[in-house]
Amino acid sequence: MSEDSQITEVTVIGGGLAGCEAAWQLAKRGCPVTLYEMKPDKFSPAHKSSDLAELVCSNSLRSNDPHSAVGLLKTEMRALDSLIMKTADDTAVPAGKALAVDRDLFAEKISRTIAEHPLITVVRQEIKSLPEKSESPTILATGPLTADLLADNLADFTGEKRLFFYDAIAPILFAESLDMQVIYQKSRYDDGPGDYLNCPMSQADYQRFIRELEEAEITKLHEFEDAKYFEGCLPIEVMRSRGDDTLRFGPMKPVGLEDPKTAKIPHAVVQLRKENKAGSVYNMVGFQTKLTIAEQKRIFRLIPGLQQAEFARFGSIHRNTFICAPEILNPTLQTKNRPDLLIAGQLSGVEGYVESTSMGILAGINAFRLWSKQETIVPPVDTALGGLISHLTKSSAKHFQPSNVNFGLFPAWEKKVPKRQRGQVRAYRSLKALKQWTILHQI
Repeated sequence: MSEDSQITEVTVIGGGLAGCEAAWQLAKRGCPVTLYEMKPDKFSPAHKSSDLAELVCSNSLRSNDPHSAVGLLKTEMRALDSLIMKTADDTAVPAGKALAVDRDLFAEKISRTIAEHPLITVVRQEIKSLPEKSESPTILATGPLTADLLADNLADFTGEKRLFFYDAIAPILFAESLDMQVIYQKSRYDDGPGDYLNCPMSQADYQRFIRELEEAEITKLHEFEDAKYFEGCLPIEVMRSRGDDTLRFGPMKPVGLEDPKTAKIPHAVVQLRKENKAGSVYNMVGFQTKLTIAEQKRIFRLIPGLQQAEFARFGSIHRNTFICAPEILNPTLQTKNRPDLLIAGQLSGVEGYVESTSMGILAGINAFRLWSKQETIVPPVDTALGGLISHLTKSSAKHFQPSNVNFGLFPAWEKKVPKRQRGQVRAYRSLKALKQWTILHQI
């Protein structure tokens, strides 16, 4: 830190994954932080816990394979000493090749770590407008459910209409209500019992299910609301509307899930994934929905093995807010009109827990560099982190939509690489570039 560093603290608004990660990245470098979180005084439509870093949609952080795009992003984040990744690894529950966590333990541990850090002050207060421009940076990480007053103020600041789409979350079931005489344990393609529970459906079961789903009552939007769903997280009833077999080739795909009771592959399968280490509750994988509560009870209990299912949480629908990043953000996550203001998390225009957290890492690093009078930096283009930044800042503003990390965000191949080797080559290049970047900038 330079001698003329400001003594004032950096402000982080939002105590979700990105906000907690940003605060951690700042504090571990010796920078004082004030973290504002509106819970428990005020909750968004989807949040229920007063803990920081509450997971809403799912307890899964997706693939842990370092040769997949999201697995590679996790590897990069671990290399950058991510609090969220360390806590996820510490609270992991079995989920095959995916990284899933005990939702409650995860949030409790992060809340405790943040609260106990001597350089982080947590203030439970709703921030209703952007702080005034200052030499001390502010990170805005209020997430896709940013409260209305602050979202309106942000829209005024950006000079753009607020952009939004609608996101749905999946139900969670109590394990003791599942019929294990019907349900079997198996992960797709894996030998042995596997980490997922599977509800097998015959062709007749499936046809009845999609017929009822097609006619089910859904939670209606207001007349002034225009539904723009994220393609990677469509409600199950929206998927069903795209054709009779859409679900069988999507979340209900039976391939690799032979039923040991019949030695046959079912016509369709509904998978359940542990929500906690104790295995007392299970998430309905891929079953995000906007069905009414009554219809969820009626239709999901048509699934074999779920006839007596009891719901720990019903699926629901909520608004996701994000900015038009190509017009608003620099590659450092600083806003173009105010270099002291950085935007991180899903609000910045990425999609997914892991991607949101990674933006918190970069925002934290660059806010520290602003605070300590250093130049801000941009991750290498060959990294997954750099690929996300390219998406945010180089996409067409007219057609901009949030995105998960994927290899399509990386630079084009200079020469042909066999398809089976591409993930491995991407990982090698990424981690080499990341290491050089961290050494060069003393990160």
